[in-house]
Amino acid sequence: MNIFSIIGLIWLASEVYLNRFVRSKKESVKHEKGSLRIIWITIIASIFAGVWISKTVHLSIDQTAVIVPYTGLSLIVAGMLFRFLAIWTLGKYFTVDIAISRDHKMKDDGLYRYLRHPSYTGSLVSFLGFGLSLNNWISLFVVLIPVTWAFLNRIKAEEKMLMDQFGEQYISYMKKTKRIIPFIY
Repeated sequence: MNIFSIIGLIWLASEVYLNRFVRSKKESVKHEKGSLRIIWITIIASIFAGVWISKTVHLSIDQTAVIVPYTGLSLIVAGMLFRFLAIWTLGKYFTVDIAISRDHKMKDDGLYRYLRHPSYTGSLVSFLGFGLSLNNWISLFVVLIPVTWAFLNRIKAEEKMLMDQFGEQYISYMKKTKRIIPFIY
């Protein structure tokens, strides 16, 4: 087994673990689960399509197949670590489904001081890394564009729920922070 497979399996195992064990509690006041299914379907389809294209259509980003794939691998790891830090910062309020608990408090410190959705930022950095690790221009876009679209749709649903819950406090927070890309978006 090579380093790409090992990191890929660790990444997959961590996401499966979160999906299985870090869900909202039944006593949550509000929750939305539809976007989670859309994200998983999009991710699985994009990964399979990206890998298949990388094996069948030869349109390399890096002809030496050294720098770009290993840069991608580094981004997968960096994105995972960033996501784990965001999850740790959010603590008990983090769930894989969008949920508001009875005692929910708005988080605006740590990574959340700069980004409203740092967990998604970490995931998207990992998917950028995955696309680069395939070392194929088409695969990069096939992986990144649909997954980004799915996350942006989920962010809309999440922000609506947070605005409904926290009102002006969340709207004010939105004005001071970016969604997923520091200083840009």
